Amino acid sequence: MSGICVGRVVIVTGAGRGLGRAHALAFAAEGARVVVNDLGVGLDGVPGTDGPAGPAGPASPAGPAGAFSPAEAVVDEIRAAGGEAVAHGGDIATDAGAESLVAAALDAYGRLDTLVNNAGFLRDRMLVNLAEDDWDAVMRVHLKGHFLPLRHAAAHWRAEAKAGRTPLARIVNTSSGAGLLGSVGQGNYSAAKAGIIGLTLVAAAELARYGVQVNAIAPAARTRMTERAFAETMAAPDAGFDAMAPENVSPLVVWLGSAASAGVTGRVFETEGGRITVMEGWRPGPTADKGARWTPAEAGETALKLLAEAAVPGAVYGV
Repeated sequence: MSGICVGRVVIVTGAGRGLGRAHALAFAAEGARVVVNDLGVGLDGVPGTDGPAGPAGPASPAGPAGAFSPAEAVVDEIRAAGGEAVAHGGDIATDAGAESLVAAALDAYGRLDTLVNNAGFLRDRMLVNLAEDDWDAVMRVHLKGHFLPLRHAAAHWRAEAKAGRTPLARIVNTSSGAGLLGSVGQGNYSAAKAGIIGLTLVAAAELARYGVQVNAIAPAARTRMTERAFAETMAAPDAGFDAMAPENVSPLVVWLGSAASAGVTGRVFETEGGRITVMEGWRPGPTADKGARWTPAEAGETALKLLAEAAVPGAVYGV
C-alpha cells in the first residue's frame, strides 16, 4: 500500500462516529495502522444510548463486552478495505484508560507515531440553566480527554528521544469555532474547546525537543453533535459537493499527522468543506501607555478611544 502514512501507527479517539470515524478511515487509506478508540456512549455521554441494538460486540482493551461497539464497526470497515486496525473501548478521560490506549498501540504494533484527540459530547444549556454536572462532564471529556492521552503519548515519545530514537511524532487536537468565538447555549463546550487551544500551544512548546509536533483544528462538519443544533446548515444537499461531510476535514488531519508536515507546530487551522484557514489568534491591537496609574475615569475614556480604533470582533455563534 502507498500513501503518506505508510508505516505509521495512529490513535484516533472518539473514532466510532462522525469526524473520528472519517479520520480513522482516511489514515488507514493512506497506509497507517489505526487504533480506533470509542467508548460507545450517546450524544450526551450517557452509556447505552449509542448506535443500533446489535450485534453484540466483543470486549476491546479497557472496554466492555456484550454491547454494540462503534469502534469495532470502524475496525471492520478498515480491515474490509485491506487496512490494519484494532479497537479500544476505554474511557480516555481516566488515567488508566488513557494509559491503556497508548499501550494498545504499542502492544499491537510496537510503536506510536500520531495521536488524534477527537472524543467529545454535548450537554447544551444556557448558562443560567447549566448544571454543575453538565459543566464537569463536558470539561472532563473534551479537555481532560485531550490532556491525558497527550500526557501518556508524550511520556512515551520523551523516553524514545532520551534513548536516542527521536520520533517524528504528531498530535492533532480538536477545538471548535465555539472555542474561538463562543457559542450561545454552549458555555461549557466553548470553554473546553478554548482550553484545548491553550493546551495545544503549551504542548507544542514543551514537546518540540522530543520530536513531537502539536497542532489543533477547529472543524465544521455534520456529526451527531452538530446535525441537531445546526440542522439547516448541516443538511446534506440533494446533489453536488457536500460541504458539511466530515470526510472533508480528514485530509488536513492526515497531513498534520504525517511526517510530511515537518516544521508545522503550535498552529490552529479552521477547516470546513473545501476551505482551510490558518487562525492567527490573539494579537496586540491599539494600545496606550500613560506611564503612570490611570484613574477609573481616565481608564474608561482611554479604553473607549482604543475600542474605536480596534477591529470589530467576530460574532458569537447563535447571536
